[in-house]
Amino acid sequence: MSKVDVAIIGCGMSGLAAGIRLAHFGRDVCIFERHNAPGGLNSFYSLGGRKFDVGLHAMTNFVRPGVRGSPLGKLLRQLRIDRDELDLAEQRRSRIAFGGTNLLFSNDFELFESQIADRFPGQMDGFRRLIRTVRDHDDTKLEQEEISARQVVGTHLQDPLLIDMLLCPLMYYGSASELDMDWTQFVTMAKSIYLEGFCRPFDGVRVVIRTLLNRYRQAGGQRRMKCGVRRIETGDGRVRRLLLDNGEEVEANHVISSIGLAETGRLLDPPGDSPVTDKPGQLSFIETMTVFREPTEVLGWGADTIVFINHGERFEYARPDDLVDPRSGVICFPNNFQYGDRVPSEGVLRVTALANPEGWMTLPEDTYRAEKAEWFKRIQESAQKVLPAPALNPAGSSVATDMFTPRTIRKFTGHINGAVYGSPQKTRDGRTGYSNLILCGTDQGYLGIVGALLSGISMANLHVLKPQV
Repeated sequence: MSKVDVAIIGCGMSGLAAGIRLAHFGRDVCIFERHNAPGGLNSFYSLGGRKFDVGLHAMTNFVRPGVRGSPLGKLLRQLRIDRDELDLAEQRRSRIAFGGTNLLFSNDFELFESQIADRFPGQMDGFRRLIRTVRDHDDTKLEQEEISARQVVGTHLQDPLLIDMLLCPLMYYGSASELDMDWTQFVTMAKSIYLEGFCRPFDGVRVVIRTLLNRYRQAGGQRRMKCGVRRIETGDGRVRRLLLDNGEEVEANHVISSIGLAETGRLLDPPGDSPVTDKPGQLSFIETMTVFREPTEVLGWGADTIVFINHGERFEYARPDDLVDPRSGVICFPNNFQYGDRVPSEGVLRVTALANPEGWMTLPEDTYRAEKAEWFKRIQESAQKVLPAPALNPAGSSVATDMFTPRTIRKFTGHINGAVYGSPQKTRDGRTGYSNLILCGTDQGYLGIVGALLSGISMANLHVLKPQV
């Protein structure tokens, strides 16, 4: 039986951040990952000689150099990463498109404010009050009362269209709850998207992963890939040992799980009665990816970085009855960031929509492939309703395509139902009811890539390093 001071389950963003933070303070830490690729929900893969990002459309929380007190600055400082290592490029502009109403926003909040003043002049006083309320709310406090975001926003705004348009990007990029979201999560996402902004490395998520892996290795951390945890054996209110997929046993003074609330609960032996529940998330997504021979500017799609769309009378962020709900979604052009002199040689279009996990999981293989082909076409058609008429035939310009479903997400991440944002039940203090088992990541409650990294840092600081830091 091997022994470590801290065992981390899962080599995603939060697990890596926790490992780096602990290793910097001399802790003997090892990350155990079932798959052969790090990054978890935000990883990448190669297909036909091209690299495809998984998860990452954009990093949120962008602030320019010199801005103090920002989440981005905090994580760079605590992980000892130089900002230039991440090679962050700002978005051009993004757009919320609901029918004939469009709201543009960028990394300068004044643009968004002016757009709302123009489209919804009667709502401006309420919008300014809402933004003051968002700025004043301390979303970093671990103990927060759960309040409906729609309820709070509705005390400031009366126009249902504006309320839906404000919620759409925040829900698609972070909500595990149907039709609504928790007020504190609304605040976190509003600050990170509307008040701060989007950015992305030129080479995508692999730049972030490579930087984290280098820092972890330099700090002395261990990493065991293709070596998952099969069972968490407990007794006397604590984790006694981990049983790995290969039969090996590991003892640890502390165990940090980044794989999700329900996913961690299903490893417990015996199951036990604790806040680690068996209530997995129900919301998942489908995404299509298309690579074009020409850059997006040539196609006529060079203006927008990300477009949040809705074709219905109201925005319904919920698990669809059909395999996919094509009425709303997210269009991302990852090559439409401000990369300066570096000009991508190809155009890339990614389109995301809500999907029914159970429907996709239970399809026979032949039917599954046929449904993927059908929904690929329908999702592309939905996206093009809000895009300028292309200068060239996109189908004729396409050189590569791919698509993932909830089934794909479950296969490569282990997330039950392919639930990208995990369970609606969050455990903000990371406690699980077992004295040495800590939760970090999506189900701890911090959102996005920056949030996931801060989750790992915060839980490592609070539960393992507190006497030292």
